Amino acid sequence: MLYRRLLRYLRNFYVATGLGLLVWMTFFDANDLPTQIRNRWKLYELDEEARFYQEKIKAVQDERREVLGNDQLREKFAREKYLMKKEGEDVFVIVDEHNDPLEK
Repeated sequence: MLYRRLLRYLRNFYVATGLGLLVWMTFFDANDLPTQIRNRWKLYELDEEARFYQEKIKAVQDERREVLGNDQLREKFAREKYLMKKEGEDVFVIVDEHNDPLEK
């Protein structure tokens, strides 16, 4: 009974055309459903990446503001980060088994 009713609706031109259009747009169109899902996922990943870089930028700006405001902090920063030294001074860097400094 249900099968006959469904078949009767599918024989209607407008219902068949609408169903065909729906199937076409869902699977075969250039902007089909899988493409939309993939694009949405890529947008989410890019938003996460942008958020990560915004946090990094803020951290660098805070560090820069702190270092440029004080001569002693600037010297400490240069010594630690870039291994700068005064004349006649020796600098020792402790490294791990891969020759990477322990403090980064």
